[in-house]
Amino acid sequence: MDENRNKEGNKATIVAIISNIVLTALNISVGYISGSYALIAEGFHTFSDILTTIIAFAGFKIGQKPSDEEHLMGHGRAEAISGLIILMFLVIIGWEIIVNAIEKIINPNLITIPDYYAALIAVVGIILNFTVSRYIIGIGKKIDSPAIEADGHHQKTDIYSSIAILISILVANMGYPILDPIVGIIIGLLIIKTAFEIGKDNINNILGKVPKDIIREIEEVANNTPNAYEAHNIKVDNYGPYYVVFLHIKVNGDLSVNESHKIAHKVEQNVLKIDKIKSVSVHTCPLGLEYEHKQEIDN
Repeated sequence: MDENRNKEGNKATIVAIISNIVLTALNISVGYISGSYALIAEGFHTFSDILTTIIAFAGFKIGQKPSDEEHLMGHGRAEAISGLIILMFLVIIGWEIIVNAIEKIINPNLITIPDYYAALIAVVGIILNFTVSRYIIGIGKKIDSPAIEADGHHQKTDIYSSIAILISILVANMGYPILDPIVGIIIGLLIIKTAFEIGKDNINNILGKVPKDIIREIEEVANNTPNAYEAHNIKVDNYGPYYVVFLHIKVNGDLSVNESHKIAHKVEQNVLKIDKIKSVSVHTCPLGLEYEHKQEIDN
């Protein structure tokens, strides 16, 4: 699984970087030649995509590292951390684009009417970004990588900005050049909006948010293990690409330690078969004895 995950992650990164290098070169060069600020802004946006893809890939690779003496549960949260770094990059880039666009609106003499070469590049951007973003998001979901999926959603925003650029170029040539920097502002706002969406998802990962379905599945699997009853006190720690699970089960109180251990071990083996669960620890409680787990037990 780890080998396949690594292979798919490499593919997503290579595709993202190559497509964004092409788009950056086209957007910036044609933007300057045609006089479209919105296209130049999009060029710097796609350049930021290259940087954020590298950051996402770095988080992905670190997250793949096995556990060690200082990171007993592995390095999975590195992927969510890389997502937060991407957030900071996007906010800075989005803000710079908005400030420069506002300057053009305040000083209309800085605005030029873009020619139709810019419109052609915008169409190319729509097609390429649609194809690449779907591919990257699909891989991110397939291998449960928050970093790669976040990078795919980042790429997806370029579709909307390319559509806005296309409209602004057409309208500017109809006699409304002011729309070009206005679209630049829209692009900047889209970048910032995407940044906070990415941040929300990755903060949830770092805080350990888990789907309720996984708790129910763990409970069901544990209770269906022979001689294990009433799974409870289930705790799931979210490390991004995998989960670490702690739970209690009840067993017959007259069983020996050896017999109880075998049941607990079987529960662990069964729960480990659930997708994304990497580690399981099971504590046994005597069946029929009711007590609060936080209370002290008398000697």
